[in-house]
Amino acid sequence: MDTRSLYDDNAAKWARNKPSSLSDFTGRPAVFELCGDVTALDVLDLGCGEGYCSRELMRRGAGSMLGIELSAEMVDIARQQEASLDQGIQYQQGNAVALTGVPSAGFDLVTAVFLYNYLTAEQMQASFAEVYRVLRDDGAFVFSVPHPALGFIRTQHAAPFYFDTLDAGYFSGTDRQFQGEIWRRDGTRLPVQMVHKTLSHYFEALGQAGFSCLPEIRELGVRQEHMALDPDFFGPVQDIPLHLAVRIRKR
Repeated sequence: MDTRSLYDDNAAKWARNKPSSLSDFTGRPAVFELCGDVTALDVLDLGCGEGYCSRELMRRGAGSMLGIELSAEMVDIARQQEASLDQGIQYQQGNAVALTGVPSAGFDLVTAVFLYNYLTAEQMQASFAEVYRVLRDDGAFVFSVPHPALGFIRTQHAAPFYFDTLDAGYFSGTDRQFQGEIWRRDGTRLPVQMVHKTLSHYFEALGQAGFSCLPEIRELGVRQEHMALDPDFFGPVQDIPLHLAVRIRKR
């Protein structure tokens, strides 16, 4: 299934106003930390989904927020939330590979939370170049992806998170699409995909897009507070790399 259809068909399962899926606990908080103080910043949230991260960044004081999402159904849910909350967030359907109509140097911060795992290496390169274009000088780019090694470390198809890497190898599997699932704490399964790229692909693409600073990198997984909250849910993926979060500035 193509990405747009995947999320159009499952949009309702992603709607939430508090942490629910595994990555809401183990991935997104670190993204918010990497964003730092967002007070009065103009923010672009790529692959914004139903607006979970956009809403949180506005709650933390962002000056303006534009969320761009491929799935029309996800955009519709995000707009429904905005109609209720009136945070001043704009949502539009669009493609992160070609940010048509988005002005150059218009944003202080660009975020992309679990977006690039859906793109090929070539598509990611094009998107990184677009991010560089729309960022202001000294602006920050923060993104997260499933850890590239996850599917090769955790090969069982089991809760709360897995990718089926089939017969692929870590290096030879580049640009192959793997299917997976991530669980909510209530037991709901959310289908996800990963177009595999190595660590080198991510950092080479940043350099080719024009970024020249050393990025800040965090490998993310289950922490002690997660185990204290729900050991049955988090225990099966304890002590393995689940996600990768990156922050880099445009100099």
